Amino acid sequence: MILVEVEGFKNGDNMFWVYILRCADGSYYTGHTDNLEMRIGMHQAGECVGYTTTRRPLELVWSQDCATREEALSAERQIKGWSRKKKEAMMCGDWAEVSRLAQSKSIHPSTGSGRTE
Repeated sequence: MILVEVEGFKNGDNMFWVYILRCADGSYYTGHTDNLEMRIGMHQAGECVGYTTTRRPLELVWSQDCATREEALSAERQIKGWSRKKKEAMMCGDWAEVSRLAQSKSIHPSTGSGRTE
């Protein structure tokens, strides 16, 4: 996996982020925010009630900046629908594998809820 560090981030940049955390149990959590450093700290402190609360410690494994909140939310929703393998391919920058996995899903649609851990 590639660990993405947040460098040069300023709260006033009006940036939005979509991010993936690896939880202590090995599952992934995808979210979006307008302040990545603060949100990661909140997750680590258990202040974001929900999925990550009982799965700490957490590790930021991927993030991408977005121009608008809508873009970040759209990316979050799209990624949440992906399989674990597809998320891991994206985190490694293997876009050929992401594309291959997208094609195989259209051939064999999921019968699950769409939620992947």
